[in-house]
Amino acid sequence: MLQLKSVHHIAIICTDYPKSKHFYTEILGLQLIREVYREKRQSYKLDLALNDQYVIELFSFPNPPARPSRPEATGLRHLAFEVENVEEAVQALKEQGVECEAIRVDQFTKKRFTFFADPDGLPLELYEK
Repeated sequence: MLQLKSVHHIAIICTDYPKSKHFYTEILGLQLIREVYREKRQSYKLDLALNDQYVIELFSFPNPPARPSRPEATGLRHLAFEVENVEEAVQALKEQGVECEAIRVDQFTKKRFTFFADPDGLPLELYEK
């Protein structure tokens, strides 16, 4: 059997690199590990961490095609972040101008959660611990 240890990272391609960099570092608070401009690919690669754990590679590429999120499409559905208190997290996002869906309760775990979007419309979730 394959011996997976953990999820190493998630790669995200954005359309507006400065806007997405600001969103993931200043609004969500991810820590910048490394930023590299790859001349041959005309692409930035930004490595980001959450609580000192490497989690996201943010890429820019010239003219990436749109990926539909709605209606629900095949592939990665969303990225979820765990929070202590979903209401407090929603309020912090609202203060930064980020709108969230109404808070719901997971019918199986009874935990509260909500969705919001990054600058490219990628669905992100807040899931209460």
